[in-house]
Amino acid sequence: MAKCLDLSLILFVLYVSTAAIAMARNLGDESNEDTEFVKASCETATYPELCFQSLSSYASEIKKRPLQLAETALAVSMARAKSAKTYISDMTDYKGITKRQHGAVLDCAEEMGDTVDRLSKSLKELKSLEEGEREEDFWFCLSNVRTWTSAALTDETTCLDGFGGKGMDGELKSLVRAHIVRVAQHTSNALALINVYASKH
Repeated sequence: MAKCLDLSLILFVLYVSTAAIAMARNLGDESNEDTEFVKASCETATYPELCFQSLSSYASEIKKRPLQLAETALAVSMARAKSAKTYISDMTDYKGITKRQHGAVLDCAEEMGDTVDRLSKSLKELKSLEEGEREEDFWFCLSNVRTWTSAALTDETTCLDGFGGKGMDGELKSLVRAHIVRVAQHTSNALALINVYASKH
């Protein structure tokens, strides 16, 4: 009797182990597929490497869904913009800042605030498409998303324009430019992925 119980226990353990291995393998395959989807989609972005680097960690949440990918890209861009706005606003206390530089920093911080607002509106509008808009409403919403995201890119360019001229060259300009350029790259990638989603509708 004891031998029968031992055999049954061994068989049960083997069954559970085999099932667990199979499940882990399936989850691994699914995870790889999700990551490959993000990688392939990012090839269409303006900055593919940055796109994959910033979005690959969300692959399991995106799950091969173009709309979710575009939403995530917008969310990442908005987070970058918020961080840049805070950083640039703090630059008003930069040591040795001139009056002209101070004005440019204030203007740039304002532009970044506009960028955050536009990206926030874009993300909210894009999320509304999950609810299944009518065909005409779908394209109207998508047009808004594209317009606001493009306007956010313009805000970022306008910010850098304020530091034009040799008199503005220096460390301050370089520091601000590095943050703004990165935000612009993320925003450009988001816009590209929005267009990919639109092409699949």
